Amino acid sequence: MSSFHNFNTRMKNFTLLGAAGYIAPRHMLAIKETGNTLVAALDKHDNVGVIDSYFPEAYFFTEFERFDRFVSKLKREDMDIDFVSICSPNYLHDAHIRFGLRIGADVICEKPLVLNPWNLDALRAEEEYFGKSVYTILQLRLHPHMLDLKRRVEAAPPDKMFDVEVTYITSRGNWYYTSWKSQSEKSGGIATNIGIHFFDALTWIFGNVKENEVHLHTHDRAAGYLEFDRARVRWFLSINYDTIPTDVRVSGGRTFRSFLVDGEEIEFSDGFRDLHTKSYEAVLKGEGFGLDDAEEAVRITYDIRNAKPKGFADNSHRLVSLPLSPHPFEREEMIEFQ
Repeated sequence: MSSFHNFNTRMKNFTLLGAAGYIAPRHMLAIKETGNTLVAALDKHDNVGVIDSYFPEAYFFTEFERFDRFVSKLKREDMDIDFVSICSPNYLHDAHIRFGLRIGADVICEKPLVLNPWNLDALRAEEEYFGKSVYTILQLRLHPHMLDLKRRVEAAPPDKMFDVEVTYITSRGNWYYTSWKSQSEKSGGIATNIGIHFFDALTWIFGNVKENEVHLHTHDRAAGYLEFDRARVRWFLSINYDTIPTDVRVSGGRTFRSFLVDGEEIEFSDGFRDLHTKSYEAVLKGEGFGLDDAEEAVRITYDIRNAKPKGFADNSHRLVSLPLSPHPFEREEMIEFQ
């Protein structure tokens, strides 16, 4: 965890970049539950009525230039902007982090912190130049069951290798393929967009990466094999509803998570509600997760994104053999529409 300075106990002023997305309300709640205030928010979309549930007095902007001017005005009037929270699309994180540092604020950024490993080196230089800190949300490190697993691994004989299978399927509709999330250069692809927390948890618990194979990588799924100091990991990520186990679909479920360690399920479906608040509490103590903490998962996902898939192998995840699906907008009946 990084810490450039300690914070006093006065209420902190926050601004938020990216207020209309799925994750932004968790940041608003965390700001409120830690006794601080949201001064202003920015999003190019104006469907942000959720702000009223947390900070109805916050100013809102749909244009960055006006938001920037407003923040500058506040600083001229001697109002400190202590933190910039970032929930914008992944490819904008690097630029928005730099903005926060330039205005003299510490930064709390959603995952992924950045898309490329070399961006972290540049941000380290920016941190040092401006004397401020960059933090990220790595909430699986705060989940009670993941903490228990880490303690279990640390207590095991040092030569013990764990066999792990990670499966995460979270269904997405056709809207996904017209959003920035489907564009690898903007989202980082499936491994980054929906998988980076798992890769971070794996390296945090099991040590450094020794081997990284990609067996499958399409528009709607990715899979591969990772070997860490203490674990052999088969992983599978998907946004395709058809890859969800039949019993889950029959019950109406659209998401499936499984984290098997030596055949034992590590349950973590619940327990997420307050993890953003816990993350903010740590940051406010100067103990949040910083650039060094985020680096290994950024590197893992970058390597996955740029690897050539090898196809099915002896160490593949069992779901790699599922039938592949065509891109929704490449089906014959969609050609005329597009």
